[in-house]
Amino acid sequence: MITTYPRAIRGTRTLPYLAGASVLVGAIASFMALVWAPADAVQGDVQRIMYVHVPAAWLAYLAFVVVFLASVAWLWGHSPLADAVAVASAEIGVMFTGLAIVLGSIWAKPTWGVWWTWEPRLVTTAVMFSMYAGYLLLRSLSSDFERRATRAAVVGAIAVLNVPIVHLSVTWMNALHQLPSVLRPGPPALDGRMYATLLVAVAAFTLLYASLLVARVGIERRRRSDAGRSEG
Repeated sequence: MITTYPRAIRGTRTLPYLAGASVLVGAIASFMALVWAPADAVQGDVQRIMYVHVPAAWLAYLAFVVVFLASVAWLWGHSPLADAVAVASAEIGVMFTGLAIVLGSIWAKPTWGVWWTWEPRLVTTAVMFSMYAGYLLLRSLSSDFERRATRAAVVGAIAVLNVPIVHLSVTWMNALHQLPSVLRPGPPALDGRMYATLLVAVAAFTLLYASLLVARVGIERRRRSDAGRSEG
């Protein structure tokens, strides 16, 4: 099967600009996190890991919402581009979920005294990681493009339910993990400089996500085009 893509999507001319912007904003965020933002009054400097941990978790949420939207688009119109975006975003989301888990463990050791504890936020995040890893595994089990894409799209459309569960788990259940500091009712529970630094860090990670997505969709497009030519 030969898949086609809109001409506007074929080029990756925006990729250098996205990558450059992510590096620039990331450098600014690093300076703000390490120098400008104050240390936490209770946790001290270990709190600074938040400026990577929280954006990584945000990117996981964003990536899996994109998987959901792309999966619905595939089920609606069987667009090859939608399927390519879905698999690309799922791979990036799994990577950033794993990063969030690792960084959370590094933070937990000096704060809680353990690398891991079976509390709601950690468990639901691990379940989300496992579901999307399973999504990627499911895609590898069939060589039939249409069948693979449709099965994966169903899983991708359902698995997004994990995103609000992960985020709200600390308010729904008795959790050791701290309550949300930003995405919550009312003003952010952060010092002004901490909040500004976190926003810049989130912007840097969002640009990084966009760069990775464009690059990965381009790779997927070329792979499928090569496969289509070999079949032809």
